[in-house]
Amino acid sequence: MVSRVVIADDHPQLRGRIRAALEAGGFEVCAEAATGPEAVRLVKEHQPDVALLDVHMPGNGIRAAVEIGQSLPAVAVVMLTISRDDADLFDSLRAGAAGYLLKDTDPVRLPLALRAVLSGEAAIPRSLVARILDEVRAASGPRFGRRPKVAAKLTSREFEVMELLATGLSTDEVARQLFLSPTTIRVHISSVLRKLRVKDRKAAIDLLSDDTS
Repeated sequence: MVSRVVIADDHPQLRGRIRAALEAGGFEVCAEAATGPEAVRLVKEHQPDVALLDVHMPGNGIRAAVEIGQSLPAVAVVMLTISRDDADLFDSLRAGAAGYLLKDTDPVRLPLALRAVLSGEAAIPRSLVARILDEVRAASGPRFGRRPKVAAKLTSREFEVMELLATGLSTDEVARQLFLSPTTIRVHISSVLRKLRVKDRKAAIDLLSDDTS
């Protein structure tokens, strides 16, 4: 089944390039908008799978994302922007966006990013994910203090997962923070338990917390 997209950006030439990239990647572009209110109207009319919204188009893309999320929560909202500003990034995520893509992204990667969103992942550049992790850690405070010796057995991602679990987040919450699926988080946890030779995540967290060697 072909996935459908509404594109909203106030630059017609950019919309044309995005349309060409998405159609080449197997998507159907069912409408184009140049303003936030027009995007909301067209999304309500066409009910696409994805709404691809510019952050700073007239009428405010983030406000449009909020309205779309409230009216049609089944529509995945992805922001497309030139802005690397933390305020825009976090405002977009709070508005319910499942992705935050930069306009200098290789157009060939756009269909891949949107397919990831539709499969339950999030589309965020690696450089911006690092900022999100820093924000989460600053808000929750470190649990392990420094990377303990026993953590040498773990990959960086596995250690990140355990750090977030140690702050009290659930598997689903960790998945949202790291922009991964809950299934992927469970795979990482299982790997940690196997490597640390413990029976459950609490034992793993205790081991990582107690290791001061």
